[in-house]
Amino acid sequence: MKIKICGVFREEDIEYVNEARPDYSGFVFAESRRKVTPAQAAKLRRRLAEGIAVVGVFVDASIDDIAGLYHSGIISLAQLHGTEDDAYIERLKEICGGVTVIKVIKSAELLSLADANKTIAPCADYYLIDSGAGSGKTFNWDLLRAGTPCASWLKSSGKNWFLAGGITSENIEQAMALNPFAIDISGGAETNGIKDRNKIVQLTATVRKGKTA
Repeated sequence: MKIKICGVFREEDIEYVNEARPDYSGFVFAESRRKVTPAQAAKLRRRLAEGIAVVGVFVDASIDDIAGLYHSGIISLAQLHGTEDDAYIERLKEICGGVTVIKVIKSAELLSLADANKTIAPCADYYLIDSGAGSGKTFNWDLLRAGTPCASWLKSSGKNWFLAGGITSENIEQAMALNPFAIDISGGAETNGIKDRNKIVQLTATVRKGKTA
């Protein structure tokens, strides 16, 4: 199982991430208190240890803007939280020459998709299941337990998926028990809105040990 520490925006955050060595680190380019500019992201990226893939977080962003960040080596993956459809993703991949795309599906939307047996963004490489657009709140994880319509829908999609939304040291083992491809953490790795070194190290270590509830 892999882990992503998202919402990195300070040089201290990079130091913590470099120490913990998660699989992914996320830079938020959408409106957020954690938002970074391309220039800030480039500076942080230069300090990031090799082997940690950078995910850029976007909401209905210009394809050219994402492509610029990809071609400059600032990001390796694009995480899309908006209304981006398959045509958008196809065009993004064409311009970037194969950027890896994570498409976010809100939990309520996932339930509707599963009930109707509909597909969404088949061109995406991964899905990310969240309660909302970076709300930091958990949703009913029972939706994802083996044998449920949502779990069956995800399996039939053939895509690996990230789990996000309100994951902390208190519930990470319950999240891991759902067997996602990766755990995505932002607010749960913070204290008073700032990334916390001890939490980042602890959360990453828990995933690395492969503990489950």
